Amino acid sequence: MDNLDSYKKNQFAKQIVFVFILFLSSFSAYAKNGMERKQLFDNDWKFILRDVSDAKANDFNVALWRRLDLPHDWSIEGRVNPKNPTKGAGGYFPAGIGWYRKTFQAPDAWKAEKIAIYFEGVYMNSEVFINGKSLGVHPYGYTSFSYDLTPYLNFGKENVIAVRVDNSQHVNSRWYSGSGIYRHVWMMVTNPVHVAQWGTAITTPVVSPKKATVEVKTLVKNETSSTQSIVVKAILWNNSSKIVGNGQVKVELLANSEKEITQAINVSNPLLWTPETPYLYQAQIQVLKDKKVLDDTKTNFGIRSIKFTAENGFQLNGETMKINGGCVHHENGCLGSAAFDRAEKRKIELLKAGGFNAVRTSHNPPSEAFLDACDRLGLLVMDESFDCWKVGKNNNDYSKYFNQWWQRDLDAMVLRDRNHPSVFMWSIGNEIPERGDHSAIETAKMLSCEIKKIDTVRPITSAIVNNGKDWSKFDTLMAVHDVAGYNYNLWSAPDDHKRVLSRIIVHTESYPKDAFTNWKLVQENNYVIGDFVWTAIDYLGEAGIGRTYYSGETPGENWDNDMFPIHAAYCGDIDLIGWRKPISHYRSMLYNDNEKLYMAVREPAPEPLEIKETWWSVYPTWESWTWPGFEGKTIQVEVYSKYPKVRLYQDNKLIGEQATARDQQFKATFAVPYSIGQLKAVGVENGKEMESTILQTAGDAAKIKLTADRKEILANGQDLSYITVEITDKDGIIQPNAANRLQFKIDGPGVIAGVDNANIKDTDSYVGNSRKAWKGRALVVIKSMHDVGEIKLSVTSNGLEERSIIVKSTQK
Repeated sequence: MDNLDSYKKNQFAKQIVFVFILFLSSFSAYAKNGMERKQLFDNDWKFILRDVSDAKANDFNVALWRRLDLPHDWSIEGRVNPKNPTKGAGGYFPAGIGWYRKTFQAPDAWKAEKIAIYFEGVYMNSEVFINGKSLGVHPYGYTSFSYDLTPYLNFGKENVIAVRVDNSQHVNSRWYSGSGIYRHVWMMVTNPVHVAQWGTAITTPVVSPKKATVEVKTLVKNETSSTQSIVVKAILWNNSSKIVGNGQVKVELLANSEKEITQAINVSNPLLWTPETPYLYQAQIQVLKDKKVLDDTKTNFGIRSIKFTAENGFQLNGETMKINGGCVHHENGCLGSAAFDRAEKRKIELLKAGGFNAVRTSHNPPSEAFLDACDRLGLLVMDESFDCWKVGKNNNDYSKYFNQWWQRDLDAMVLRDRNHPSVFMWSIGNEIPERGDHSAIETAKMLSCEIKKIDTVRPITSAIVNNGKDWSKFDTLMAVHDVAGYNYNLWSAPDDHKRVLSRIIVHTESYPKDAFTNWKLVQENNYVIGDFVWTAIDYLGEAGIGRTYYSGETPGENWDNDMFPIHAAYCGDIDLIGWRKPISHYRSMLYNDNEKLYMAVREPAPEPLEIKETWWSVYPTWESWTWPGFEGKTIQVEVYSKYPKVRLYQDNKLIGEQATARDQQFKATFAVPYSIGQLKAVGVENGKEMESTILQTAGDAAKIKLTADRKEILANGQDLSYITVEITDKDGIIQPNAANRLQFKIDGPGVIAGVDNANIKDTDSYVGNSRKAWKGRALVVIKSMHDVGEIKLSVTSNGLEERSIIVKSTQK
């Protein structure tokens, strides 16, 4: 036993030494001269919103240009206006042409390195210049791209990056796109012998509870004029900073060439990635020559297996899993399309809290921060590439660029995103206009073949809609996909299955109101892997498709009509400020067991009017028992329940008891005469009252309540705190009819990044220091600056006492 203990101690000591040597060698490779391989390049840009001739020139005077940090979306800073060219599709926001410039030093230490600039996303038609030299044009606003700066830099001197962004040709999007450099920018500094951009590919071909095989492919580039004898090391770390596997390969790399190296590394007793247990590992890839580290990269990955069959549906790590998915667009409400890391993470937190286990990135590749959050928090991703192919849906959409750019953009998505364990499917398109033609089959084959050159593990789908009842006409098109994507027509799946037994089906879009019907089809048919509702979160643009309206008003979705002042969709389970609508609680109950009882009230219509719905709306229901003007009139109260029965009490008097089992769609509706007081819904099992939920009539607005999602943020100029503002009565009950004008004042090292209230008819600016409450709520987003200290937000409103809240900005 003593010898064994001694052996273990020696092995542990050797591992510590090995880790320390790795750290020192990695650090020494880049720490000298302050160099890092990937350097954030977001700070201290200059911007102007107009086209400027000669703005690319180094000596151009930008004294009057605005100074800002990225990410930046200039559209959200403007006012919605029916004259704006984005029209209802883009939420009536402004667009146009803008220029960005940044001056930076290129240290002499960079002379021996390869220098590139990497843009995660620019919307759209960007042209990048370095010291007046055009590096290229990138039309698509959603894919990442980079340029080699090395030949054009002035070492030891100032250099100027200039970026022209052209979002002036409309309509180019069916939803709010935003405008500008809305994702991160990075400076990449590498040795001429290095791992290629997106050059690491990690798969897990063998997965079991006892052992997993991790296959690491590394594309190494030699951008020198001589042959290089190198060693490529792969070290796998767990999240406790312990090595769980490693390997190395000697490589002879010819001058100006590249080579892919494959290493298979076994990991014992792996911790598997799932949405419930999103465990991550990290692969460290080092390129060494004569024991000196030339390059050092780190890539997070998860160990998990995926399998799709008609017999067992989707299986994660060998277990069948039904998908409760939601579609989302890329924007972040009042922040527009600006992809701050915290905004992207909060979006995933909202989806998880809403009961979703998957998300579809409609209809474009998301930000890197979005996928990182999905990996860490546990949310499966259908990663989608395009909204159209060769035939467009608008005059200036991606169809103009498809033939020339599809391969580069598709490769960019798959190469960048392939190591994310959250990504479990690729989607190559959405409601393609030419879907009924043979050309669509050929295009789908082309796109699928391109993906499979890079990734043979994940299945490929696209979202297909059928305007008729006969799906057989799409059989040939669906056959070139691994999984058939149905938009809004899951009811046809059973008949289609009889015709094509091998077909695996995913409901890529569904109407929110069809939650139970689609859940039932998903549960009862193994070949249907799940449902993605349109949408999980409200979004700007596509104005009013999820609205409700009164009889006598303009009916329907009105694709071609002016819907102003409506400028957002309002079809999300979660609204623009993050509040879960009742439909969110109902859908989550269908798929999950963490919530078993919920109560809401159907909004009464003022007689003789009726409330009308669109295809994407649900009847408006609210967590409210405050309906002045409806005293004595019957109001419908809905109770959602996973208990066999529910009881409803009004002012402690039993109104009735109803079954809420599967046959009742887990829902009961009670007709209740409205009066000021209290409603209480109770879940009943075996005759016993198990839990309850209460709605209480609110009194007059008396207080302002402030709640921060985070009371400490980083002083990095990008971190965010979301402050929910609620108007309550004197007892703290939210006043759902409050529409007070709120004034916001901030002190300390922070700024107000956005304000909102979820009212899609409110035309106030999303960037400002004032907003009305809607349904008793509003939202203020605080962004840090680069200094530490206390950020104080003060909120005032006429007739209400001022309230303030402190958020600390730290360097931690």
